[in-house]
Amino acid sequence: STVSQLGLMFLAMGVGAYTSGVFHVTTHAFFKACLFLGSGSVIHAMGGEQDIRNMGGLKKWMSITFITFLLSSIAIAGVPPFSGFFSKDEILAHVFEANKLLWVIGSLASFLTAFYMFRLVFLTFFGSFRGTHEQEHHLHESPATITIPLIILAVLAVVGGLMGIPEIPELYSFPHWLNHYLAPIFPHAEGHEHLAVYTEFALMGLATTLALIGIGIAYSLYVSKQQLPAKEGELKGFAALVYDKYRVDELYNAIFVKPIAALSSTLFTIVDKALIDGQLVEGTAGLSMNLVKRIRSLQSGNIGFYLLVMVVAISLILRTFLFKLNKG
Repeated sequence: STVSQLGLMFLAMGVGAYTSGVFHVTTHAFFKACLFLGSGSVIHAMGGEQDIRNMGGLKKWMSITFITFLLSSIAIAGVPPFSGFFSKDEILAHVFEANKLLWVIGSLASFLTAFYMFRLVFLTFFGSFRGTHEQEHHLHESPATITIPLIILAVLAVVGGLMGIPEIPELYSFPHWLNHYLAPIFPHAEGHEHLAVYTEFALMGLATTLALIGIGIAYSLYVSKQQLPAKEGELKGFAALVYDKYRVDELYNAIFVKPIAALSSTLFTIVDKALIDGQLVEGTAGLSMNLVKRIRSLQSGNIGFYLLVMVVAISLILRTFLFKLNKG
């Protein structure tokens, strides 16, 4: 979900709608923080359980968490007049001006956001409880230290979009709080031509319709039909491919990780173990030890041997001295 919203922000950057990107960063901070903390509240009530297939019906026990989570989910889905609608609509409007194909991709991402966020809402808070009896026995609303921040963030998720209501000069004009925020860095950050009124409303209507369709599909599947997402081992075909992230990790592992690991292992065996450790380090150490053993053998403690060495040494010295004297 966060990666998807970051994708919209970078989409805004790509078409030069810098203010819109910052606007969505701001609204996203409101509803995504609330969703994260709401998830923590649910996990706290469930005693650490994080699989939504083992939840259900939690709104009965966790009304504050449910309401705040629902409001933030509506916001991230882009339903008006919640904050996410205004920031997403502004991005998609600028993208529509720049590139229609990118606008289609952004709209599809927004539709999927609405679907999977409400899949989460419906499976977690609606229907009957699917966990264990022990988990159900301990279900409770979180304490005020958790619910008060949720309430504050939910309020911001609802009204935060008012800081950037889209301006339609033919009908109304509201001050956009972020309109000149980036002017010191990008003087023309907000310099986009306004769309025609009918185009602006058409884009708003289409974005809202897609969000409601996504929510409706999620409701049909997970509330009306009471379906559950398939477990990991049960996925097949394209669903399994998507769940495995298109097997990008496996491909990367085969192309880069395994060859580099094999090369590293080979170099370690040949260069490090055989050459450096075997020849340089151990070879030098062995040579030094052999030399030391031979020198140490001279220090036998035998006085007669010492006297012999001394006499031989003196004789050699005298011989050398006399040789030089005679030569001179």
